[in-house]
Amino acid sequence: MTSIAPPGPDTLVARRPEVEWSPAAGAERPPSRRRGNRSAAIELGSCALASLAFIWLLFTIAGLSAPFGFVVCWYLLFLVSYAVLSNSLHGRLVMKDRLATIGVWSGSLVAGLALAAVIGFVVFKGAPVAFAKFPHFWTTDMTRGGAATPVTSVGAGAAIMGSVEQVGIAALFSVPLAILTAVYLVESQSVLAKIVRNIVDAMTGTPSIIAGLFVYLIWVQPHGVNGKSGVAAAVALTVLMLPLTTRASMEVIKVIPGGLREAALGLGAPPWRVVLQVVVPTARTGLITAAILGVARTTGETAEVLFTAGGNQRYNLNPVHGWQDDLPLRIYELIGQPSLNAIREAWGVAFVLVSVVLAFFVLSRSVGSSGRGTLISRLLRAARRPTIGDTP
Repeated sequence: MTSIAPPGPDTLVARRPEVEWSPAAGAERPPSRRRGNRSAAIELGSCALASLAFIWLLFTIAGLSAPFGFVVCWYLLFLVSYAVLSNSLHGRLVMKDRLATIGVWSGSLVAGLALAAVIGFVVFKGAPVAFAKFPHFWTTDMTRGGAATPVTSVGAGAAIMGSVEQVGIAALFSVPLAILTAVYLVESQSVLAKIVRNIVDAMTGTPSIIAGLFVYLIWVQPHGVNGKSGVAAAVALTVLMLPLTTRASMEVIKVIPGGLREAALGLGAPPWRVVLQVVVPTARTGLITAAILGVARTTGETAEVLFTAGGNQRYNLNPVHGWQDDLPLRIYELIGQPSLNAIREAWGVAFVLVSVVLAFFVLSRSVGSSGRGTLISRLLRAARRPTIGDTP
């Protein structure tokens, strides 16, 4: 008897015959993507150049000299001409898609140019001051400052130390509370959870000066001169950091698949164990990113420390007692002085502050990025790696 082999996947699934294009078939060759991109670029460039030439001719004949108005008129005419051309050649759907793409790219370009201009100007004005006799400016305080004192005699060391202590204490208070609150708001659907969620949303949009005034009226004013300290500033920063970190942590926990919770509950685990051993470990990287973003957001706040920290030209390593300096507060005090050296020192402190904030954002992007090659993944794998003396 001859054995019949079972049908394989090639025999079960009928393959679609591949039809190649040939000139004899009489069909038109489908346009390639490269040709479509090239024609779209030509249409875009021609409309931009034609609109630019027409607006330039119009402003020249009228004798107008308004650079901002020239750019606005050119952009509006470019949009109108490009919309008419795209509609006549490709139809209304393609025209809407291209206009939306131009609008998105234009907004991103304007926002990117504004951010680059601010950061570039701060680097241009503050980098020479911050790196003069490096690392002198990063370690020295402001006790030798004066109208005729050169910028190489002072530094932002006391302000850096004050900011590190105040933001560190605020993160120590707010990050655990924010994570616990986020877990409760996501996992619970009670009436209290809805009320707390509305309060968190309202506090997220509250002006930062409200937190400074709150701590000032509750703590600083009753204690008089001794009320201002690093802890008071840290409490004010905590009021601002708590809703921001909570909101970011909620968005991280929401994206965890519900199947993980259902599997753990199906195995008999209680809800608190599901949260501690399933939800939080799964969202660990996102929670760390949310904490770093909250720290970066509150590092540059001025209104809270203006009412609570007090400011100090000397080092004060004790945040509980005495006035303490802070980077935003030091900029505020230096920029209002009539001395040119003080203004240069303010630009140097601003460069330090921008560098710290950008470092926090870069760290958050590195932690929050996906993949096995990320920073947080390497650190966690190194922490879990067994040593020689460990028992199997």
